[in-house]
Amino acid sequence: MSDPSEIVDRARQIADEVLFPGALETDASRLVPKDRLDALADAGLYGLFGPRQAGGLDADRATGAEVSEILAGGCLTTAFVWAQHHSAIFAVAKAESKTLREEWLAPLCAGDRRAGVAFAGLRRPGPPILTARRSTDGYVLHGSAPWVTGWGRIDVIHAAARDTEGNVVWLLVDAASAATLQVERLELTAVNASATVRVVFDDHAVATERLTSIEPMEAFVERDTAGLWRNGAFPLGLAARCSLLIGSGLFDEEISACRSLLYTSSPDTVIEARSRAAELAVRAASALVASGGGRSVLQSEHAQRLAREAMFVLVFGQTPSMRAMQVSRYKQMSEQIASDIAAGRG
Repeated sequence: MSDPSEIVDRARQIADEVLFPGALETDASRLVPKDRLDALADAGLYGLFGPRQAGGLDADRATGAEVSEILAGGCLTTAFVWAQHHSAIFAVAKAESKTLREEWLAPLCAGDRRAGVAFAGLRRPGPPILTARRSTDGYVLHGSAPWVTGWGRIDVIHAAARDTEGNVVWLLVDAASAATLQVERLELTAVNASATVRVVFDDHAVATERLTSIEPMEAFVERDTAGLWRNGAFPLGLAARCSLLIGSGLFDEEISACRSLLYTSSPDTVIEARSRAAELAVRAASALVASGGGRSVLQSEHAQRLAREAMFVLVFGQTPSMRAMQVSRYKQMSEQIASDIAAGRG
């Protein structure tokens, strides 16, 4: 593994000198400027989790989390597009096909080829919304992927579909519109320049050579739950940037506590840890808006951007159990405040 401190220093320099100074411009764009992503590729950060033999940095969990936090605090839109890339690297590195690894792994680690991911539909209850049917020379995809980020900045989608036996089939699909692949732009109130789309597959053919793996649905659910901590880096990064801009270190101790809770979490505790991190980002952004007064609502101010982004990370990657816990926590806070007011403690 490369020196963790060196990797973190690279990320911090880019976040402070490139991403944050240009974050308002990115926020107002229709598509994240390519040079923001190129800066991450030039620093080797597209290969953050890639194996050394393929040009990656082979970062450990703690280093990867810190880098994600830092980049999110620089520009959430850029970090959001970049973060989708790593699913393909993990999958290709472990793929049985030597040909697939030789063709894709090094270019993905270098950021010469950039990936998005499509698996949100797997978390939805009911019948599969995207299916994969075996054909003579590959698979045929039919249905939709509701959330694919980075359209226009990615070359391939690491897409998950359900086969006839209920397993999850993972495929590398070219990120290009075609007669059998159409996209619908989703207009977001935050990170809109991420160019997030809904992809509709109409019997779209994918060659066998693009298969990364097939796994039982139960294995995906277990793996997905175990990995929920990763997206918690985004709200912590936003909260840290808000605390820095306020200038008093107001949330620094709580950020540190939430970080420890999140990054040492188990599948049994990760939902609470993620919920606390998201809630913290909302409070920190609200405090930044309040500290800036009326100017905070100007489009030229970072406060309004960070407030919208805090709303986004509250629901990004949200599972049904996470949603229930978040609503329950806000209800408890409201009841406690009402009780304090009634008792004259408010």
